Amino acid sequence: MFDNLTSKLDKALHVLKGHGRITEVNVAETLKEVRRALLDADVNYKIAKDFTKKVKEKALGQNVLTTLQPGQLLVKIVKDELTELMGGETAGLNLSGNPTVILMSGLQGSGKTTFSGKLANWLKTKKTKQPLLVAADVYRPAAIDQLKVVGEQIGVEVYTEPENKNPVEIAKNAIEYAKKNGKNVVIIDTAGRLAVDEEMMNEISAIHQAVHPQETLFVVDAMTGQDAVNTAKAFNDRLDFEGVVLTKLDGDARGGAALSIKSVVNKPIKFIGTGEKMTDIDVFHPDRMADRILGMGDVVSLVERAQEQFDEEEARKLQKKIAKNQFGFDDFLKQIQQIKKMGNIKDLMGMIPGMSKAMKGVDIDDDAFKGIEAIIYSMTPKERRNPAIINGSRKKRIARGSGTNVQEVNQLLKQFNQMSKMMKMMQGGKGKAMMNMFKGIR
Repeated sequence: MFDNLTSKLDKALHVLKGHGRITEVNVAETLKEVRRALLDADVNYKIAKDFTKKVKEKALGQNVLTTLQPGQLLVKIVKDELTELMGGETAGLNLSGNPTVILMSGLQGSGKTTFSGKLANWLKTKKTKQPLLVAADVYRPAAIDQLKVVGEQIGVEVYTEPENKNPVEIAKNAIEYAKKNGKNVVIIDTAGRLAVDEEMMNEISAIHQAVHPQETLFVVDAMTGQDAVNTAKAFNDRLDFEGVVLTKLDGDARGGAALSIKSVVNKPIKFIGTGEKMTDIDVFHPDRMADRILGMGDVVSLVERAQEQFDEEEARKLQKKIAKNQFGFDDFLKQIQQIKKMGNIKDLMGMIPGMSKAMKGVDIDDDAFKGIEAIIYSMTPKERRNPAIINGSRKKRIARGSGTNVQEVNQLLKQFNQMSKMMKMMQGGKGKAMMNMFKGIR
């Protein structure tokens, strides 16, 4: 996500490093490269031009503080303007109404159905809501079945009327059903088309007028770049939606849609989809995304994700085991599962300041833990509890069982021992203080 843009912006802003002051000449040279980086990311030309004009005006209008280098100042101005370009502030979800009605709109293939499930799961776990998913796509043969599969996956009921071909009636009936059955959020998954057409627009407008949703969200595939922005404008002209959802940001998205869409439709990006799992959904924070685009990471989001998986009771048990030197591979497996729940590994790495630059060109497989898990699962329960008993013959057996080799088993055991020692050291002094501080920010 944004890897190419991040790299090019870093090169552009590097031009000012070493200069003692900001001048019209060196700023113009830098911003020419910044504009080129934005255009390469599929940002609208007018938006890219206006963006660099604003940055230039602010840069030339400020005196550089003695503690700040010209390059640092320009990075700050670019970060502030990127934040503003993407909406400035985090936009919340309107959950008023009983039930709250959320209408999903967008083209076919944008990821509406999958995102409907992600949003239902997010509302259920984060906001403790009782959502109802509604299958209002009466055209695509597998649409109802797909939503049912998603609903089963997350434990959310799906309202369907397989014989009814009137999506307006289905939506209205679903709201009545929700009122009678204690569902306080209704998410309506509507039909999409391969392109914007009058029939689709009339249908979604009719549903909108019939159910008066608190939120109408436009779902768009971030991989489509400027086409996504143009489609958003066409939908907004008819629906006047409340917010945008960008899906597939884990793919090879150049970032143009995220950077341009707010300026074109004047509606905030509310959510982003960052993977295929039902938990791969994030609230969109313009300031945090600006940090990530500039290679500064996103530590706040990383800590938030870690806190979601943090179980205080389990942590206490783990502390006792480490103190008694009883930390084994079963405990290690639990830690791996918690990390996996936080999201895909590449996305997590991008949240660590400087890592996106350091990992450039390195392909991180989301199944990075697969080999480690296979080795651990090939151990006996006794070996997992007490790794010290694993001798040469046991290593050969574990390697055969996991489809690896003895060297890989040795490497894991070595890393495990080093980690155990480090965790033991973390139990006292500074380590304890850090743990207490971490608990304090919960």
